[in-house]
Amino acid sequence: MSNSIEDDSFSKPVGRWSVYCYGVGHMLNDITSACWFTYLLLFLTEIGLSSRDAAIVMLSGQIADGLATIFFGELIDRFGHFKIWHGAGAILVAVSFSSVFGGCIPCKLLSSFSAIVETVSYSTFAAIFNVGWAATQVSHMSMVSCITLNSTSRVVLASCRNAFTMVANLSLYGIAFIVFEVIRAETRADIENQYRWIAYLSIFIGCCFVGVFYLGTKEPRSKTGIHGDIHARISWTYWFLKILYYQVAIVYMLTRLVLNVSQAYLAFYVIDDLQMAQSSKALVPAIIYICSFVVSILLQEIAWKEQRLKAYYTAGGILWIFCGIAIILLPRRMSLFVYAISIFIGIANALMTVTAVSMQNVLIGQDLNGCAFVCGSLSFLDKISCGLTLFVLQSFHTHQ
Repeated sequence: MSNSIEDDSFSKPVGRWSVYCYGVGHMLNDITSACWFTYLLLFLTEIGLSSRDAAIVMLSGQIADGLATIFFGELIDRFGHFKIWHGAGAILVAVSFSSVFGGCIPCKLLSSFSAIVETVSYSTFAAIFNVGWAATQVSHMSMVSCITLNSTSRVVLASCRNAFTMVANLSLYGIAFIVFEVIRAETRADIENQYRWIAYLSIFIGCCFVGVFYLGTKEPRSKTGIHGDIHARISWTYWFLKILYYQVAIVYMLTRLVLNVSQAYLAFYVIDDLQMAQSSKALVPAIIYICSFVVSILLQEIAWKEQRLKAYYTAGGILWIFCGIAIILLPRRMSLFVYAISIFIGIANALMTVTAVSMQNVLIGQDLNGCAFVCGSLSFLDKISCGLTLFVLQSFHTHQ
């Protein structure tokens, strides 16, 4: 009787407060990730690193992230305790992120600012930061499948998570806009000071929201089945034999690739190609994330089935294709139209992200003891493909 009651409660819609508390749990990751993809390459090239060295720093972080997602996915599936892994990752992120944008600490200790020392230093801290980031991401993402079996609630949780991703990004760009206006960058020290303040304020805001997550979210079960039975960890080969695994992997990888690469080069595009004001490298991304936030909130009100996920994802993909064509064809004299394009990019981002993440939960279904591996392995493809793509693009990019 008790197992039947537990099963019913596990299949019921998740309450609004629980959804909110879960949604804010990735804020620290999201706000630091926004800074990572938007400003890392710009920051490194502005302080004097070559485009290729900056690409090496980015790639080292992405490789560390990709490998760590597989590692943490396996550990979480074996031992559970999502919140412990989440907390350990959050601490590592908070401690290491300021060193990525806080200037070259080993350079100061060694009294050497050679390109090799700087590249190795930034690459090391980038790798440490991304290991912590991976622990938090995999534990938080895989947690959804163990919180509820209700398909609509799973999409609502993913949508809320994405909505707060937009809040995190908007917070970053708000911080960046103020910092860029208040602190003028005339020397290398000024540039490092700008990004140091952005990093410190981002960490503070992210940690506040993570605290809400820990207070309001219960540790979900993973080792206990939906009828109270204890199940063994699911083997990797179980997933590799499913065609749906490869379909979802391709969808998720391409979605993250489009979002991350576009975010990484948006600042270069508005400054170097369109030659807009410095504030535009904060305003244009802000418009994108405001629109994504609104759409993510609206998506929470829809009853979701698999066919609807596919339809909304397709719509987002088609919209992004048109936005990409518009960006390529946009002449410099019509640069203000980038703000209009940003609106549609924001809509497309939300449609693709929410549905792509929700497809992972469709793949997992009731196979809860393999959920962390699924999230970790798909994230591995995301990180490695993104890192290699950015490395290739940045290697051929000439910073003006």
